Amino acid sequence: MAAERAAQDAKWGLQAHPDGTGARYAAEADLAKQAVADAAAEGRLTWRHILHEEVLEAFAEDGADRLRDELIQVAAVAVKWVQDLDRRAQSPDGPVSPPPGQATTSR
Repeated sequence: MAAERAAQDAKWGLQAHPDGTGARYAAEADLAKQAVADAAAEGRLTWRHILHEEVLEAFAEDGADRLRDELIQVAAVAVKWVQDLDRRAQSPDGPVSPPPGQATTSR
């Protein structure tokens, strides 16, 4: 992760942009939360569902403190997904996934 951040800094330098987030994205975040709940209930929850929900929750935040918390959750889910990819790649028996209904979100 540190190497990627260094590459971004080398390519783009210091970046300062507005957040572009806020309550106008709350409905999308709610839909993503429902999609996670539905997928989990049906035994088809994926990392894409989980990360998508976390990203949309971040998009729906106005305050800097809550946005920061949500972005940390986004980063944590992304790291956990990478760790799962690495674990599956190293498994002598091939890909291993949790049984349906046992996949969890970052909360």
